[in-house]
Amino acid sequence: MEILPSLYLLRHDPQCEKRICIIGAGPAGLAALKVISETAYFKSGKWSVIAYETREKVGGVWLPAPPVVDAYNALMTPLYDSLTTNVPHPIMAYTSYSFPPETPLFPSAHVVQTYLESYAAYFNLMSLIKFDTTVLDARWESTQWTVTLSDGGHFAYDHLIVANGHYHLPRVPDVPGLTDWMKNGRASHSAWYRKSNFLGDKILVVGGGPSGQDIATEMCTVSSVVVHSVDAPGVMTNDAGNPVRRGRLIELKANGQVVFDDGTTEDNIDHCILATGFHMHFPFFEGAAMINQNIPPDFPPLPPGELFNSTHHVFPLAKHLFPLQARYPTSSIAFMGLITRVAQFPLMEAQAYAIVRAFSDPASLDPITETVDIITRADKIRRTGASTPLDIAKAWFRFDREDQWNYRHALYQFAQGMGSGTPHIKVTEWEKELYDLKTEMKSGWKDLEKSGDSSEWLRDVGKNGVQDWVGLMYRVADYARSLNSTRPNAK
Repeated sequence: MEILPSLYLLRHDPQCEKRICIIGAGPAGLAALKVISETAYFKSGKWSVIAYETREKVGGVWLPAPPVVDAYNALMTPLYDSLTTNVPHPIMAYTSYSFPPETPLFPSAHVVQTYLESYAAYFNLMSLIKFDTTVLDARWESTQWTVTLSDGGHFAYDHLIVANGHYHLPRVPDVPGLTDWMKNGRASHSAWYRKSNFLGDKILVVGGGPSGQDIATEMCTVSSVVVHSVDAPGVMTNDAGNPVRRGRLIELKANGQVVFDDGTTEDNIDHCILATGFHMHFPFFEGAAMINQNIPPDFPPLPPGELFNSTHHVFPLAKHLFPLQARYPTSSIAFMGLITRVAQFPLMEAQAYAIVRAFSDPASLDPITETVDIITRADKIRRTGASTPLDIAKAWFRFDREDQWNYRHALYQFAQGMGSGTPHIKVTEWEKELYDLKTEMKSGWKDLEKSGDSSEWLRDVGKNGVQDWVGLMYRVADYARSLNSTRPNAK
């Protein structure tokens, strides 16, 4: 059995008080490594940290891979060839590290991947990562986490950070007829989609998220008709355009007809692409049943003693990070990067600072306060119309426009304790304002790229710091508004 020399020494160093294991070296794992490696605890040798990464490089979901499954029937990444970010990179970037000057405002996946590799190199993280190594099993035994690796390694850690991502196990909806369509090769999940190959004259795309929108648009270039089904109340049909807009899919029939929730139908569908999301998936916890694979019961009170993975959320977590349960200390483990509809990278860094605080000072997590916060969030979600435990589970990690800013602020406030040295990072007003303009900015930026003017707009931007990017984003937002005002259908 091969053992990393550095890990072997750290495990036997009597000065090392806490040994930390990170599962995954994607954006979340890198943020955790960076923040932990800059602490006085790590620099003094009191803490050690290592990340185990299944793949050969950092990057997680941003690192391309062919559409094949691994031993867990999960994909390495659902990354398709044309993917670009849907958040401008000055808002998306880690607070501690900007994208290079003149980077396109909505960069392609390979640019983001290069950025993550550069982040890891700049902060000297590569020596703290063991590549081509999968965590097969992780379980709490007495006073430590015991971790079993794919290379035969078997180690004990005081703390575990789960950063394995949540875009691996495709979610297939329970729709009548879909199982037969998939068995017959007439339906596939978007996780396997890489580019717009011809799948028939009339295609159905299911799902209204960014990937569903991108794929529906791309398939219009190779198919005569694309029907785009979106699970949204009050969705309006638009039979004049392509893609054709439809509501929620409720049935697929053997003769190629599909039925929608408003009673409308579409005939002669050749293929269905499901952009229907992914399960939260932690296969390394399944062997020892460290997590209950069910939807938690309605509450309050919180379920006593157990942690649940509903596949839509992990519950209950203090600060959306630390499990409130009875099998192991709440501060012994953290789940990173589960929140959606946010600027992910800066939020992950904020989470990493909060994790350092909790690991160094377990008493800082007050279970009563955290329980109240969880119940308060549930009440807020219920007011939006979520009436069942499943409804609440689906909405739990979907943050609205204010939630992410308040959450980041609260994480940094929490992390300030115990003389931690955590920087006083605040969300800026331009981040908040421009995040809300991201959709129209992307539309304007696409127009600039199509016209060939984007390079001129980017000239020297970023060389004088972040304010260059702020100015560019406001200009692009104004440009997008001017385009909309001159279009024939503009009001």
